[in-house]
Formats: sequence, structure tokens, C-alpha cells
Amino acid sequence: MSAIITLTTDFGTQDAYVGALKGVLLGLCPSARIVDISHEIAPQDIMECAFVLREAAGYFPPGAIHLAVVDPGVGTDRKPVALRAGERFFTGPDNGIFPLVLDGAAPDACVQLDQRAYWRNDTPSQTFHGRDIFAPAAAHLASGVPIERLGSAIDQLAPMKWALPIMDDEGVQGWVVHIDRFGNCITNIAREMIEERRAGRPVKCFAGNAIIEGVQPAYAAAETGEPLLQYNSSCLLEVAVNAGSAAELLGIRKGNPVNILFS
Repeated sequence: MSAIITLTTDFGTQDAYVGALKGVLLGLCPSARIVDISHEIAPQDIMECAFVLREAAGYFPPGAIHLAVVDPGVGTDRKPVALRAGERFFTGPDNGIFPLVLDGAAPDACVQLDQRAYWRNDTPSQTFHGRDIFAPAAAHLASGVPIERLGSAIDQLAPMKWALPIMDDEGVQGWVVHIDRFGNCITNIAREMIEERRAGRPVKCFAGNAIIEGVQPAYAAAETGEPLLQYNSSCLLEVAVNAGSAAELLGIRKGNPVNILFS
């Protein structure tokens, strides 16, 4: 079976950047199967990249290689890295993406990509390490090159942590961590955080300019244009509007608080 390489970037699709990545990947590993996770990450938004990649990576077969390029520190002394976690591989900048994707778990192997023989050339662009260092690393992994040959072993990645919800017997305070293209506002409040504490009590949510009662099983449980709470496909609480955008209707932005009270 051909190796799978996924791409998660903030490049968009109007420029040549994504095409250049794919050209390098196929030039070095013509049999690779390239899958686009997203190229619509907000520019320089490391946490959004990590959230989107984390939500998708676990559904790929063992051996998949995940290339992430959201790299505001390109050209600085931040490290280019590749790592193996279980049966998954990742490559990209050492700027906090991968500790977030792995929820702080240590990878099984991690290297700094300092072996120039596995770069695209000896003089990589100072503005496009995705093309010149990360994509070649992903292609070589797809071709069967052991990760240990790509660079020097390192034992620590640049840390970055999610904000964690605050919980007590009266409720949960969390934050909006992602707004999808439908305007659904996804929080960092997991289903079990609510269900283990509510003890059958009703749920009331304060989000944006709205107070929302109860958790619904589907979007259509609310009237068209009305807000609702529900658990999304990753069992995270989201604020939504049936046939509308919660972000627009309720004035919610990423990072805004969401307060849940049990009454």
C-alpha cells in the first residue's frame, strides 16, 4: 500500500505554495497518496493548526505521515523536526503544534531535521522550510527511510498547552477553541465534564449575547435561526444556531468564555 501523507497549512489555495509542497512530495516519492486536511488555517495560528490536525489525524491508517506547516518563526532558530508517536509520523516546525496534537504525550522518537542530505537542497529558502525541509522529510519517511536517519535525536519539543476548563459542582467555565466554517463555536468542554457533574440538573449556558437552556441531540431540535447547545462529533460542547452561524448571531469569537451552570 502506498504511504499516505497529509497536509495541514495556512497557505490557502490561491498561491503556488500548496502546489510546490505536492510537487516536492511526488518528486521524491511518486507513489505517495497525498490527502489535504486543510489549507484554510488562519494565518500563523498554531493552535488552530493543532486543533484541526488533532481532530483528523486519528482517523488515518497506521503509518500515515502528517505534514503541518504553520510556521510564523520560519527562518529563525526554531527547529525543524520529525517525530513518531505510536504508528503515526509528524513533521513540521517545533513551535508547539505537536505537543498540542499529542495532548502533551511524549513522542516515541523525535529528531531535529539537520541532515542536509535529506533536504531539497543545501540552501533552503529562509521563508519556505515547508517546501525545502519538511516536505522532503515527509517524502523520505513515505519512501521507508527510518526517522533516525533524518536528523539528530532530541528529547524535548517546544511546549504549548491548551487552556483547560475550570470546574466545580456548580458548573464549568470553558472557552471557544475553534469556529468552523458553519459558524459553530466549539469549546474545550468535553461531554464527560458536564455529564459527570450535572447529576440530572438542568444545564444553562452563557455564551456571547445569549443564555441557552439545555443540551440538544441535533441542530434541528431548535427552531430555525435559534441557538442551541449540543455535543459535536468529538464529544466537545458546541454553541450552534440551527441553519445559521452562532459566531455571527451571538457575537462569539475564538477565545471567548462559555459558562455552564447546573441549576
